[in-house]
Amino acid sequence: VQLQESGPGLVKPSQTLSLTCTVSGGSITTNYYIWRWIRQPPGKGLEWVGTIAYSGSTYYSPSLKSRTSISRDTSKNHFTLQLSSVTPEDTAVYYCAAYIGGWAGWGQGTQVTVSS
Repeated sequence: VQLQESGPGLVKPSQTLSLTCTVSGGSITTNYYIWRWIRQPPGKGLEWVGTIAYSGSTYYSPSLKSRTSISRDTSKNHFTLQLSSVTPEDTAVYYCAAYIGGWAGWGQGTQVTVSS
């Protein structure tokens, strides 16, 4: 499968970050596929943000859970990340990825900067 992130590259503090991952080469409802959002802040390692499964079930990082929402549009074969009340600490390259017993694909990543 191929994944492509899209969304604004600059978000102001306190606003909501919204990113979409469009999937091609497979359906987001295909059994057992797990769709993940992962980010990498500058100078730091990868951090799992959240997951939406093929069933539509969602799971979030405990440290981000109160601000995170992941949803999907099966008609468009894409899933969306919303992260509210952002601060400069949310500045990162955001990736979407597919997992089914192992990594099945990654997007190229999109830089999101939180700044006024």
